[in-house]
Amino acid sequence: MDKKFGLLGETLAHSFSPQIHARMADYEYKLYEKSPNEVRDFLLQGDFDGLNVTIPYKKTVIPFCETLSENAVKIGSVNTMIKNADGTLHGDNTDYFGFLYMLRKSGVDVFGKKALILGNGGAALTVRAVLEDSGAGEIVTVSRTGVDNYENIDRHKNAWIIVNTTPVGMYPDNGVSPVALDIFDACETVLDIVYNPAKTELMLEAEDRGIAVAGGLYMLTAQAKRAAELFLDINIPDQAIDSITADIERQTKNIVLIGMPGCGKSSVGKKLAELTGREFHDTDELIVTKAGKSIERIFAEDGEDIFRDIEQDVLKVVSGKSGCVIATGGGIVKRAINRRFLRQNSVTVFLDREIDQLPLDGRPLSQAHGITTLYNERLPLYTAWSDYSVRCGEGVHKTALAVQEALLL
Repeated sequence: MDKKFGLLGETLAHSFSPQIHARMADYEYKLYEKSPNEVRDFLLQGDFDGLNVTIPYKKTVIPFCETLSENAVKIGSVNTMIKNADGTLHGDNTDYFGFLYMLRKSGVDVFGKKALILGNGGAALTVRAVLEDSGAGEIVTVSRTGVDNYENIDRHKNAWIIVNTTPVGMYPDNGVSPVALDIFDACETVLDIVYNPAKTELMLEAEDRGIAVAGGLYMLTAQAKRAAELFLDINIPDQAIDSITADIERQTKNIVLIGMPGCGKSSVGKKLAELTGREFHDTDELIVTKAGKSIERIFAEDGEDIFRDIEQDVLKVVSGKSGCVIATGGGIVKRAINRRFLRQNSVTVFLDREIDQLPLDGRPLSQAHGITTLYNERLPLYTAWSDYSVRCGEGVHKTALAVQEALLL
């Protein structure tokens, strides 16, 4: 009989674990989304051979384990469970390996450095254990109600590394940060174990300040590698972590198309979504739906500022998704905040088309300002915002294939 594994948690719509485990080995891996009052019966009667465990059950499951690994005992948190032949459960902690790998992959040396851990759940216990074993200096755990809390966090403004172990900023609540970094004048590294979005608000703020950052996808993949080894009693080379992480990044990041009005973003985006099996979203279509009228009418009746407000709102929502193709309006680059939305979870492609091939019909700003003037104004922004640039004009299909090739999809 085939083995059955999966992830136990309360809210799992954001999880990348099934994709990761599908690349580890050939076994069934499901999401088991359970409320707190369902956990006991599931652990005692559920049809599974092994589980990963995530928020908020990493401590909850411990009493149901007949045996615990040395790491699980030391840390006081379980994120991997194996069902023995007699039906009893063994608890382990593969998050330790995951965070250690993330730390090393980031090139961070914490020896003797002050560390600040945000959150006091099961993941925080794991992070503390790794930091202690890595020789970190003072380690402070910040919680909402503890001695060290968010009201007096300025006492630790000399922290060299900050690690977020809370779900703050995790999809779908993108754009929220557990702390502001302006008081931490000694901070040189920020690690966030959240992996969706790829860059949380905390990480974006750190980047803006020139602070080194790393997100949680490497940790997730590394702990999954170790869990798969325990599930199947096999060895998987560490190189698999890097290749699978890169693959998941390619598959889960949005592809955002920017460029001049009429350059073909919508038609190329639809074709690209078809070629890659992704959802497609057009911000102009979303604006029309939200406003209940055409873009031309919004400009004529409400003005450009109102249009940009609506555009900003729809981009904030749609850019929080994962693995989509998103076609944007030509003026998306006019507001700097929009770039922040894109940075969190997207790779951005500039579709560059010859000016004389750009249509004017139905494009209020192109008509009002002149297409050449508009292009010259926006070209520096398109260039600065984009990760890739693709010339278009040889047809929708060829352009979509060129984007696909550039992104190695």
